[in-house]
Amino acid sequence: MSYKIIVDSCGELPERCKEDPHFESVPLVLDIDGYSIVDDETFDQADFLRRVAASPNCPRSSCPSPERYMKAYTCEAENVYAVTLSAELSGSYNSAELGKKLYEEEKGKKNIYVFNSRSASIGETLIALKIEECEKQGLSFQEVIRTVEAYIEAQHTYFVLESLEALRKNGRLSNLKAFVANALNIKPVMGSTPQGTICQLDQARGINRALKKMVDYVTEGLKNPAEKILAISHCNCPERAQMVKEEILKKVKVKDVLVLDTAGVSSLYASDGGVIIVA
Repeated sequence: MSYKIIVDSCGELPERCKEDPHFESVPLVLDIDGYSIVDDETFDQADFLRRVAASPNCPRSSCPSPERYMKAYTCEAENVYAVTLSAELSGSYNSAELGKKLYEEEKGKKNIYVFNSRSASIGETLIALKIEECEKQGLSFQEVIRTVEAYIEAQHTYFVLESLEALRKNGRLSNLKAFVANALNIKPVMGSTPQGTICQLDQARGINRALKKMVDYVTEGLKNPAEKILAISHCNCPERAQMVKEEILKKVKVKDVLVLDTAGVSSLYASDGGVIIVA
């Protein structure tokens, strides 16, 4: 059966997927002090990071409209899947579900399923690739859903931030805590909960120590690593991402490794120098 995989733009697509008609990215919109940036192929990461650094305010993101999702669902594919940012972090999931209802009201029933990634960034990418794998194996629509939901349940997301400014600006960290952390060069090691919220797992003085702690969490949490794809996304720090990759591969052998630079929404969350790992 024919299929289509729709991913909101928090999920970075590899180049081959961008050119594959089975995939479509639906963009969120970023706002910095009234300046709007569409998170699509026109996104300029360097300009975005410059604007973020110059602003005292936290950039905001707005999710795609239900109508935009409905437009993406309107296609010849028999099986349509959407993958969205964690419902705990964005309205993208609810918008995708509303888009499905709009489609059914106007055009009738169709095989459409919306996956709440309970993750972000490259976590969404891995889910999209898992859907593709299931479809190529010839699984039925319901079998794809069951297999991918189980995959999401077993997925773990970790990240380390170079700067705490994004957390301070969006109210997740007090000015005093941010000041103390910056003064002491404290870097948090963050992760996702099973529900898709963000939690702090650990912390360390200095970015390299924090990254090594993250590597320990990743390798200790990996089950059946030889069957897993290790995915790393980074915000403007390819050398750091490469170092993390090499450290993990010293400890475990994985099926494959995917390294991508963050697009707009992920750059907002990770900030300049941030590294995200999903396995």
